[in-house]
Amino acid sequence: MKYAALALVLTISACGLLPEKVDETKNWSASKLYAEARDELATGNYETSIKYFEKLESRYPFGTFAQQAQMEVAYAYYRQSDQAQALAAVERFIKLHPNHPNVDYMYYLRGLINFNDKLGLFDFVSRQDATERDPKAAREAFESFKQLVERFPDSVYAPDARLRMKYLVNAIAQHEVHVANYYYRRGAYIAAVNRAQFAVKEYPGAPASEEALFVMTRSYDALGMPELRDDADRVMKKNYPNSVYYKGGRKADGPWWKIW
Repeated sequence: MKYAALALVLTISACGLLPEKVDETKNWSASKLYAEARDELATGNYETSIKYFEKLESRYPFGTFAQQAQMEVAYAYYRQSDQAQALAAVERFIKLHPNHPNVDYMYYLRGLINFNDKLGLFDFVSRQDATERDPKAAREAFESFKQLVERFPDSVYAPDARLRMKYLVNAIAQHEVHVANYYYRRGAYIAAVNRAQFAVKEYPGAPASEEALFVMTRSYDALGMPELRDDADRVMKKNYPNSVYYKGGRKADGPWWKIW
């Protein structure tokens, strides 16, 4: 027991002799912290960059450097692929600075974060089953871009946001058609009709409407409903008179999702 107590005392004494870890940023000015954080961000050291930006905001909470740090940290989390933290930083900035001259960028960044969500709809450009994907991220991205173009129609980010909205509409519509085809292949023809109709009505003009009408035609035929089948076929022929689906194929001019 005596030796154990002595060992404890020696251990505590030894700990007291260890040098304390020095914070190299301790005496840095706001401008230096910001510059160093930006340098780390530019070189891809996102974790260090975030640490510097957060120190900047905590030490110098007032002024333009702090506001800029809040925007930069959101972007750094985005580049680090930390979606949750990136979205939280964006929402915080919009809430704190709704009238900031660069708040349009934060709406745009929020859209990008959801647009590039690797767990979202767009993974189905791979060969995995698209019906297993949830287009929630795509819808949220669309809403973010929509808010941007409605609130800031003259923003420098608006043109790109409009392009991405077009892409998203096409993508979500195509997802609905994938689901409709999934039901059709399994003999659930009523469900197939419902999903195909939804795609046509909710996303008029989307490229996926062509295939959706074809799914409706086949499904009504399988259900033994010739009048509805002929109605769907008539609409399809009027809008897509040269449809490749009449020839048993899909368009050969590239993937539906490739708009750039």
